[in-house]
Amino acid sequence: MKVVKFGGSSLASGKQLEKVFQIVMSDPERKVVVVSAPGKRNPEDIKVTDLLITCAEKSLANSNPVEEINTVLARYRDIAEELSLPGEIIADIEDDLFARLNGDKDKPDRYIDRLKAAGEDNNAKLVAAFFRKREVEAYYVDPKEAGLVVSPEPGNAQALPEAYKRLFALRNQPGILIFPGFFGYSEEGEVFTFSRSGSDITGSILANALKADLYENFTDVDAVYSVNPYIVEKPKEIKELTYREMRELSYAGFSVLHDEALVPAFRAGIPVHVKNTNNPSAPGTRIVSERENTNGPAIGIASDKGFCSIYVSKYLMNREVGFGRKLLGILEDFGLSYEHTPSGIDDISVILRENQFDGEMEKEILKRIKTELHADEVKLVHGLSLIMVVGEGMRRNVGTMARASKALAEAKVNIEMINQGSSEVSMMFGVKSVDEKRAVKAIYEEFFTAVTV
Repeated sequence: MKVVKFGGSSLASGKQLEKVFQIVMSDPERKVVVVSAPGKRNPEDIKVTDLLITCAEKSLANSNPVEEINTVLARYRDIAEELSLPGEIIADIEDDLFARLNGDKDKPDRYIDRLKAAGEDNNAKLVAAFFRKREVEAYYVDPKEAGLVVSPEPGNAQALPEAYKRLFALRNQPGILIFPGFFGYSEEGEVFTFSRSGSDITGSILANALKADLYENFTDVDAVYSVNPYIVEKPKEIKELTYREMRELSYAGFSVLHDEALVPAFRAGIPVHVKNTNNPSAPGTRIVSERENTNGPAIGIASDKGFCSIYVSKYLMNREVGFGRKLLGILEDFGLSYEHTPSGIDDISVILRENQFDGEMEKEILKRIKTELHADEVKLVHGLSLIMVVGEGMRRNVGTMARASKALAEAKVNIEMINQGSSEVSMMFGVKSVDEKRAVKAIYEEFFTAVTV
């Protein structure tokens, strides 16, 4: 059995759904189909999920989101008309949307979750209707009835252990099952969504629960590339990489696959195959537990901007028991999560997403660190980008860090920070955001221009 997930761009129009139908029907092992909400048809388009979030926010602000609701309904209507589906399906979608829109607003975060989950839920119903019109036995699966129980965390739900046991029963259902991605239900029956791009997570959960042989993730690129193609023209495709490598790359900026999506598949040892809906014959990229390290030390380079660094210096810091705990405790008091903590004997840096706090919070944090930890120096540096160089081969290659550092020096990029991953399959460089693209290109040329991946 294969669980197959299609992203928003694969479901953005009737023409795209025709491709999805052909892909699913070409392989009888594709029994469970996980769908996203309709995505962009062109670069200027707006994703249905984004429209629904705007609807919820306007409604909570007592502003009528009539324009956004009409746009959402028009998206589904266009797809249904392209596929010559009966008008009843749009009437059902309209009833569902207005029921959610007029629902309880006492808990705003939960209200937003209920509304934005409508994108996937209604698209699954539409896709199932399309398959049935083509005389295929296909069924929409309600995640609540199927048993996808999740933690009650708006926008960050986690599948509960019992969900895997309940979902296993889907193996015995006949026909092709169309399952909406992105959300589940709490034990109390309320809708909670995963983090954004969470349909990847749904597919991985189902692959694990159903003990699938393969989890296929269809998107709009032929493969996972070794670097962002918007930074490096025609980068090398990656034929195979490990879960750990993909997880590191996804975290650091690769948008092909959600960084949390691999965890359920990884735990069950299920291979993941990334393929292109628009070119299904392309080999794609396989993500596996182990691979042959036939390439050089690096398999991919990822980068992301929007970081800042809190630098703290104190003489004999290494002798002070509990210093790191106290520092992180201050950040915890403000509800901040951190990304990395590179340190020396007398100094430590904490890397955070800078969109987590405003100017006033920043001043208060720096003041508390200075006064409570008696630090010699405390400063916050904004405008950082993190560049992650990833590869299982690093553990067997000497001088990888030196090669990357030399490439950055020759490109006249100043390194703000270096951190070697404890897993020994990644190393991270912090650079000014204005230098990000130049830095990525320099590292790519060093590791990939003469290497076949």
